[in-house]
Amino acid sequence: MTSGRGYLWGVLLLLAVWQAGAWWAGGAVLAGPAEVAGKLASEARTERFWMHVGMSTLRVLAALAVSFAAAVPLGLLIGSSRRVDRLAGPLIYLTYPVPKIVLLPLVLLVFGLGEIGKIAMLAIILFFQLLITTRDAARGVSRSARYSLYSLGGTRWDLFVHVIWPSVLPGIFTALRIATGTVVAVLFFVESIGTRYGMGFYILDSWGRADIPQIYVGMVVLALLGAILYETFDIMERVFCRWSQL
Repeated sequence: MTSGRGYLWGVLLLLAVWQAGAWWAGGAVLAGPAEVAGKLASEARTERFWMHVGMSTLRVLAALAVSFAAAVPLGLLIGSSRRVDRLAGPLIYLTYPVPKIVLLPLVLLVFGLGEIGKIAMLAIILFFQLLITTRDAARGVSRSARYSLYSLGGTRWDLFVHVIWPSVLPGIFTALRIATGTVVAVLFFVESIGTRYGMGFYILDSWGRADIPQIYVGMVVLALLGAILYETFDIMERVFCRWSQL
């Protein structure tokens, strides 16, 4: 987890570079941080702004829940069984390298332009990140750890609870942190189609009205959403994986 002092210096440096860029490019291209902060304060007093923020957050959280429930058990199964791994491995190798964003038209055709289609697209992005990480972590559990537990009279359930699950959990949180940036980027695309609420629509609507400060307000909100998710997963790892911090 990044320290408060580290965040402070990072924010100050970012603001300085941002302001320098605004002076160089001009307000018609790049609004300065003070102007964007004023616009953000004004927007934050409107109910519609929080509707945009709320819908984007709900979509991301729903996608996280769906992908976690689907990918983690499947990854554990594949990584714990050589037979299943041999069957699933080729399919994973063929589908994982495909840029998932190119599936957006197909996903929207199958699930529609409503909320299910948008959440499905985000969940697909997260699914593969979690699946690969969980499978590889489960694969990495040593035979000696397995045999040691069985020699002490442990069952398969004991193996899962006391060996496999603690071993894969740090990797799952790492995958979630890595996927955060990608998911927020894809969120912009899915919210630009067939919706009236969400930060993607908010940014495109601002662009259509040539409201430059409001465009950057939307960008700042998406950046904050990504940062909050990243730090949340970092904190959760510290709480649930204390043994790995020793």
